[in-house]
Amino acid sequence: MVIVVKIGTNVLSLENGLLDLATLGHLCTQIADIKQLGHQVIVVTSGAVGAGRKLFPNLNDKNKVEQRQVLAAVGQIRLMNIYMQMFEQYGLHVAQILATKEDFRDRHHYLNMRNCFTALLHDNIIPIVNENDVIAVTELMFTDNDELAGLIAAMTNANMLIILSNIEGVFNGNPNESDSYLLHEIEANDKQVLSVAAPVKSSFGRGGMTTKLRIAQKAAQVGIETYIANGKKQNVLKQILSQEKIGTHFIAEKNISNLKKWLAYNQIDKKGAIFVNLGAETALKNQNSSLLPIGVTKIEGHFSKGDLVNIFNEKQEQIGVGMVQYNSAVLERNIGQTNKKEVIHCDYLVIV
Repeated sequence: MVIVVKIGTNVLSLENGLLDLATLGHLCTQIADIKQLGHQVIVVTSGAVGAGRKLFPNLNDKNKVEQRQVLAAVGQIRLMNIYMQMFEQYGLHVAQILATKEDFRDRHHYLNMRNCFTALLHDNIIPIVNENDVIAVTELMFTDNDELAGLIAAMTNANMLIILSNIEGVFNGNPNESDSYLLHEIEANDKQVLSVAAPVKSSFGRGGMTTKLRIAQKAAQVGIETYIANGKKQNVLKQILSQEKIGTHFIAEKNISNLKKWLAYNQIDKKGAIFVNLGAETALKNQNSSLLPIGVTKIEGHFSKGDLVNIFNEKQEQIGVGMVQYNSAVLERNIGQTNKKEVIHCDYLVIV
């Protein structure tokens, strides 16, 4: 089993923003124990900025972006050394992987990265992944490492994604209010939960509960058992693997192919849009069908064969994304016709 463990900023941070080495050490011990059971583990970690802050506590002569870049650049080395030393106690080796959002957009680059993960896991090496904060600014930045963890889990066909923060899981309201309670299980397609979960923002990280909830549900939708739990709790990883009632479990849907996972998570600018009628929408959602020209009502934009396009229903709601089999000029002529080649084959289409 492949398990992706995301360790959040607030799990690794003391109140002063420096690294919590005791908690990190306990998590590394648990991961070593998990590997003894025969599982493969990928760690998506925050903490580089906190590690840098230890070395340069008074770095105030730069703007916030530059300050973060400097702290991340010097802190990443220290953070990796800490991971290396902690896992060496158990005879385990680690590898560093730094990523930006751009790394997941190109299919060829995406497959190269996946091959790297496969090789590392085959050699029993623990990949330690972090956002490349040195170059990741504005549009290249992930929402936070929750998003990066979801992308890694999908890329590697992980069986399980565990998002560790300093909160117990998803509550039906503000966790600080007495009438709020922890939601132990959430369905992958539960659309109501976003309206009841409190949008709690973390102290040091960029994300919050809304982001975690969105990422967790998306992972569950593509077939990954997903958990949000308190990383500072003793033996939290062991309890999750033992299926104890801890944190919030997002129940996975049926697993899908790696290509469909890439399509589901792909964030490149789509070249166009295809609008479909109710009959086509029903077939796509319920019958795992290909999209045929007879179900298309109109198109927008210009695209070529092999481009990715968004699919919308009659209410202008996005229902999917797929890779088209021919260009927009040909499709324009074939709209509404029968006995024509499918616009998007079901193997290259994902309902969102």
